[in-house]
Amino acid sequence: MPEGPRASPGGEGEETEGGKKHGWAEKAAKRQKEKGQERKGEETKKKKREGGKVRHEKPPRFESLKEEPEVEKTEEGERRGGGKGVKEEEGGEPESGGDGGIKEEREGSGLGKSESVESDEKVKVENGLEDEKDTKTKAKGAKPAKRRKAKEENAREEKSKKASEKLEKEGPAQKRKTTEEGDKKKSKKTKTGENEKEKKKKEEEDKWKWWEEEKTEDKVKWKQLEHKGPYFAPLYEPLPDNVKFYYDGKSPMKLSLATEEIATFYAKMLDHEYTTKEIFQNNFFRDWKEEMTEKEQEIIQSLDKCDFKEIHKYFVDKNEARKALPKEEKQKLKEETDKIQEEYGYCILDGHREKIGNFKTEPPGLFRGRGNHPKMGMLKKRIMPEDVIINCSKDSQIPVPPEGHKWKEVRCDNTVTWLASWTENIQNSLKYIMLNPSSKLKGEKDWQKYEVARRLKGVVDKIRSQYRGDWKSREMKTRQRAVALYFIDKLALRAGNEKEEGETADTVGCCSLRVEHIKLYPELDGQEHMVEFDFLGKDSIRYYNKVPVEKPVFKNLKLFMQNKDPGDDLFDRLSTGSLNSYLQDLMPGLSAKVFRTYNASITLQEQLKALTNPEDNVAAKLLAYNRANRAVAVLCNHQRATPKTFEKSMQALQAKIDAKNQQLEEAQAELKRAKADHKAKKDVKSKEAVEKKKKLLEKIKEQLEKLNVQVTDKEENKQIALGTSKLNYLDPRISVAWCKKFGVPIEKIYNKTQREKFAWAIDMADEDFEF
Repeated sequence: MPEGPRASPGGEGEETEGGKKHGWAEKAAKRQKEKGQERKGEETKKKKREGGKVRHEKPPRFESLKEEPEVEKTEEGERRGGGKGVKEEEGGEPESGGDGGIKEEREGSGLGKSESVESDEKVKVENGLEDEKDTKTKAKGAKPAKRRKAKEENAREEKSKKASEKLEKEGPAQKRKTTEEGDKKKSKKTKTGENEKEKKKKEEEDKWKWWEEEKTEDKVKWKQLEHKGPYFAPLYEPLPDNVKFYYDGKSPMKLSLATEEIATFYAKMLDHEYTTKEIFQNNFFRDWKEEMTEKEQEIIQSLDKCDFKEIHKYFVDKNEARKALPKEEKQKLKEETDKIQEEYGYCILDGHREKIGNFKTEPPGLFRGRGNHPKMGMLKKRIMPEDVIINCSKDSQIPVPPEGHKWKEVRCDNTVTWLASWTENIQNSLKYIMLNPSSKLKGEKDWQKYEVARRLKGVVDKIRSQYRGDWKSREMKTRQRAVALYFIDKLALRAGNEKEEGETADTVGCCSLRVEHIKLYPELDGQEHMVEFDFLGKDSIRYYNKVPVEKPVFKNLKLFMQNKDPGDDLFDRLSTGSLNSYLQDLMPGLSAKVFRTYNASITLQEQLKALTNPEDNVAAKLLAYNRANRAVAVLCNHQRATPKTFEKSMQALQAKIDAKNQQLEEAQAELKRAKADHKAKKDVKSKEAVEKKKKLLEKIKEQLEKLNVQVTDKEENKQIALGTSKLNYLDPRISVAWCKKFGVPIEKIYNKTQREKFAWAIDMADEDFEF
């Protein structure tokens, strides 16, 4: 409503509230004054201003209404408003409006019909006869005692009725609201689930099923290859001024930038076992001194006098601070990493977007190696663009090197699968940027590898007969080849490669075994013709084994060792190259490595058949799978050191088992009580309680069994690496077929990354697949 003078509730020609009052109104005011009620009215107003309750508490949406109009009692006993309605206005004054407005608000407030007027006399208000202000004043003219009593009763009943009506009106509404919110959440969840399913379905549809396409020439790996090149490690950031390096316990020494950077490599590893090894320390100090300035070389003469503690603490604190970053900061870092991944981590291969495996160059640092590698501690230098050869297709956009740099070379060789390469400075070996294991090029290579191993299955008996016959050959070279092939087949030994002395760790394979690596026992542990092997294999992992061999093999080994020193070659007439050439003649694509893959896969398949019980639950079936895989890992000598966290994890697992045993006892007791209760009552409810307790008991038993299986599995696997054989030597189709046949989710065997790697096998293998 617009601002301006409002008409009084009365009839024609009357003045506004601010104008002259009617004569009868003056008399009414006088009577109230005589009765002394104006004072009470003021007290009521004062109470209201101070926050006290008044008889007619106003509804919330009318907060600007200062006083309510008086209510009359009609002949029918219905309460009606003194005006025709109330409307909120900017000025906060009441105004005539819709019909029955006050009635609705009063009824909503819980007032009874008899409470409409509480003055000692009933004042009938008629339209056009009284001023609104006087009506309000008269309403406040009740006797003090009656008014206090009415006020108390009114407050109690009002509170009670409001609560009742709130339950009646808001209860269902709240229930509806809760239900609606639940439905919305459920709908949102369902929608999210549907979106995820649609997204997954779209990804499946968009996935490049290269294995369904016609194969191209073996030598041609791709027709189109485009990428951004490698992502180089960030440049070194100098240490803060407050982080010092000390030498010989004297005042801090300021190092040149190159010297300081290498010092940080060592400082970061102070709490590592490597820095306690003499060979690591010597190699590091020698390479570090070569990078020092002449002045620094004169001062720093001994590694023992170098104090890296402050630098070490700085990086420890920095690492902890990174871990303690708030979620938002971690999310920002993740977004930055994702951005780099998006730009450099993908390439275009024959029109398809493929993921790159290692798109980052390795940062500079100290070489670690495995076992007691003779070069551990040496400085790995920073890879620069000038060291890198780029490989891409001619029609592609050639990667742009970092500003101020250029590539060593750009090639367009589609017979290789690498995208970029460089030579590292420690062992002068080539390093490559390759596609992700889930890519076509990697997948095709894996598929081909396992197919060659499957073909070996058809000729292996013939090859075995051949090398057995060669044990009696007149040529020493043929005999040595036959015995070596026997070891490669029976023990899954690697062929071994020739190495220059001192260049790498003293690791050997079958063809490079020396006399000192074996011992012969005509009889040992109740078995005849025993051979004891003890040497360092790949990655300096010790191979130690005692095996019985066939009598002709034992005799030949004695012959090969005659008149030789411990450091002499056992198979001095044999090389890895000549062995593989011979195998190629027996079957195209056959090499010593194929025997290893074949024996690993066939062992898994045979062990799964022997160990899997179709009646077992999933946990027991997984234990059978891991045991079959473990047999392969033992065959291939895939050992590992017991994890540092092994004891802690076993204790945590045992605590879970103890808690579950306690739950089992409680569940058994509850079931016993429920059965006794049912025996006494013999009603439906008690019977249902028994069934419920039985189900709970079975569930706890199943959980306990699962935990016990985990303990067994962990204990058996603590020194065996199952992952190496599973990802590199076992045809994945064997595992996929086993999962499908025995109802084991494939997710229990392969994680997401591994499922992407073996997508071809998951798609093509059914439960009847045989290696």
